[in-house]
Amino acid sequence: MTQKKKLIAGNWKMNGGLQANAALIHALREGLGAPACGVAVAVPAPYLAQVQALVAGSAIALAAQDVSQHEAGAFTGEASAAMLRDFGTRYVLVGHSERRQYHGETDAVVAAKAQRALAAGITPIVCVGETLEQREAGQTEEVVKRQLAAVIEINRDRIGDIVVAYEPVWAIGTGRTATPEQAQAVHAVLRGQLAAATEQAARIPLLYGGSMNATNAAELLAQPDIDGGLVGGASLKAPDFLQIIAAAHHCQA
Repeated sequence: MTQKKKLIAGNWKMNGGLQANAALIHALREGLGAPACGVAVAVPAPYLAQVQALVAGSAIALAAQDVSQHEAGAFTGEASAAMLRDFGTRYVLVGHSERRQYHGETDAVVAAKAQRALAAGITPIVCVGETLEQREAGQTEEVVKRQLAAVIEINRDRIGDIVVAYEPVWAIGTGRTATPEQAQAVHAVLRGQLAAATEQAARIPLLYGGSMNATNAAELLAQPDIDGGLVGGASLKAPDFLQIIAAAHHCQA
């Protein structure tokens, strides 16, 4: 098993509210103690300031769900990496399948976003994954390697500072989950691709996303190249999220 601290990141997606956020973070802080793994929550942009205050002094890191590929300027509705940094954001998701699917983000755009985050001292969590049609056509390896290659190409000198999340699109929010063996096979491919690009590949966390929950987390996290999870719906329920974090403790390298 790779010798690194596991990371469990919750992606709230477009969910939350002032009261609900406060209750959730309070429950997480009460239940966490001193976690052996890294913990982060990716919150909607309007709540960055609120959640920054709520997690202050805790083991919970703040993450954003997106970042602009542009540094500044006339890009209405966008948030730059510098803006995210102002709120103490430690991580930012880039290339989530929902951004690729609904907002037309290309591999090149995702790579540029990762570059902006790195330049601002924020760790990008680079999301890759195939659709059901691509998996059934035997294209899984080709798709995820293409998506990651774009990020490696323009960030080669900083690639050791990223996090990669494998999220099979067919398993996101569907209740379907890749088997531990399926997930590990793709993670091994990604690890090999990173190893060809940097001597620091072994320290790059590879997260699994796609309906990770309190029931299946332990088995997924026990795989040799799965270094954590990018958790969707289960991250909105404190008991479930805490159980996944506990599973990561048990599997800690």
